[in-house]
Amino acid sequence: MAKPAPSAVVELLKPITWFAPMWAFACGVVSSGQPATGQWPVIAAGVLLAGPLVCATSQAANDWFDRHVDAINEPNRPIPSGRIPGRWGLYLAMGWTALSLVVAAVLGPWILGAALFGLVLAWIYSAPPLRLKQNGWWGNSAVALCYEGLPWFTGAAVMAAALPDRRVLLVALLYSVGAHGIMTLNDFKSMEGDRQMGLRSLPVQLGQDNAARFACFVMALPQVVVIALLTAWERLWHAGIVGLLLLGQLALMAHFLKDPRARAAWYNGTGTTLYVLGMLVSAFALRPLVQAGP
Repeated sequence: MAKPAPSAVVELLKPITWFAPMWAFACGVVSSGQPATGQWPVIAAGVLLAGPLVCATSQAANDWFDRHVDAINEPNRPIPSGRIPGRWGLYLAMGWTALSLVVAAVLGPWILGAALFGLVLAWIYSAPPLRLKQNGWWGNSAVALCYEGLPWFTGAAVMAAALPDRRVLLVALLYSVGAHGIMTLNDFKSMEGDRQMGLRSLPVQLGQDNAARFACFVMALPQVVVIALLTAWERLWHAGIVGLLLLGQLALMAHFLKDPRARAAWYNGTGTTLYVLGMLVSAFALRPLVQAGP
């Protein structure tokens, strides 16, 4: 049986998508308030788990179960183009799943539990019979949690070797909610194929203008709550910086909303950058709170 070229495998695993969970993992490490001294091997293993393993697994599984949709939307992708032949896409997704679980088990029970939960979400997002991605409400929620909340939790848990502080969990959850809007941005490019294959993404369900407005609202509201929480926790400088980053996003959103389908990728490269910078600022704001205790 023909084997895929290494370059096709790398393309299947989509390294560009690894940044979001790796960044969220780093935010978790920072927010734990624990010193990194002596922990660098564990941190490196956690970054590997968040991006090149768990996230890459989700990409491989998604491409395998989306091969018919990609034949319409992106026929040059490795599977529909034949550069990953036969059932190699499925075998790679299964192998990466097993490797992810092995690495997570080495890092400890909290990490193994989080990785297992994330991998289950990754598979039911793409695979029948549940195939959460058939509906944008459920599918985007699963991906947002896998990309932001779970890696943040994992980073904090790795450093604390225990369940993270409740404030860390709350802020991670809020940024996961906001990431639902970011996931909606990714759906604009595939509207035609989604319609033909019966995938009910939010741009398909709501129309591009309503979906764009909803995405902006969902991205902005959790950040308003984060600003309020940081203010209540007397982290005024951090709250102010997150507020300025949000104002920058709102200005960019106004431009995006004038032509959502054409500018979704542009906003992903500009407004989303400000969003993730706010995540890091919030993570630093949590450090003294975690160290000081309830």
